Amino acid sequence: MGTPDPPRSCAAPAWPFPRTLALARSCHPGPAAAVTVIAAVLGTGAGLDGARTALLVAAVLSGQLSVGWCNDAYDARRDAAAGRGGKPVADGSVSRRTVWAAAFTAALLCVPLSLACGPLAGTVHLTAVAAAWSYNLKLKATVLSWLPYAIGFAALPALAALTVPGGPGPAWWLVTAGALLGVAAHFADVLPDIEDDLRGGVRGLPQRLGPTATRLLLPVPLLAASAILALAPPGPPGPAGTLTLALAIPALLAGLLLARHRRKAPLAAAALIALADVALLAARGSGRA
Repeated sequence: MGTPDPPRSCAAPAWPFPRTLALARSCHPGPAAAVTVIAAVLGTGAGLDGARTALLVAAVLSGQLSVGWCNDAYDARRDAAAGRGGKPVADGSVSRRTVWAAAFTAALLCVPLSLACGPLAGTVHLTAVAAAWSYNLKLKATVLSWLPYAIGFAALPALAALTVPGGPGPAWWLVTAGALLGVAAHFADVLPDIEDDLRGGVRGLPQRLGPTATRLLLPVPLLAASAILALAPPGPPGPAGTLTLALAIPALLAGLLLARHRRKAPLAAAALIALADVALLAARGSGRA
């Protein structure tokens, strides 16, 4: 017996503004905005002028919109069955057909925008977007669920560096740290929904590990990213690198030690380390740390 369609009792509103608002909500606006801002910071730090930074931002934003809309359209029936709130397609505020059309339109726009950043830069970004679509359509339910996140986050510093005309390629440590942050982002994104995912038959890596193991492992890739960003670049770690390590190690230990008594302690520690890592990633990518 198949999963039921999203409820039709909450049909899409007749007026276009509510429908447009529902479409905007279904693109995962928070993550899309966060990734786009990080890309803009990395691009500016890499030395891009205003026009090329705007082009980079447009390419990343179009890719993020396509991925978010694809996710909500594809998962609409599962979200409705799980009773998840804040899902406009699942609650009938906007139709799946509309969201699929928006996803494909954004994906088509992403191709010329990405290639306009440069052939290699465009290829890197389109590979990351394709990986994210593969997550939505297939890999999220496999043990390789972490891989598209790693590819996508590793692509951000690479895209920024490769968009610079005649500039050097991305440093290996920036790409590696980005990949580790992507794995952590996957764990954090999935963690609240693991039980619902298991009931719906989704068995990615975090679901296979279970909520407790995922919560405890979440800070580990973040700490690894901290160490790489602080220690891998040439020269001493500098004040920003030293501060990040000084913050990350105690936060990780505290989160693990408090896990028995406070279930959300590792998640809180991971959020703290992630903020420091993203700031250091932007600083290292710009040469300011």
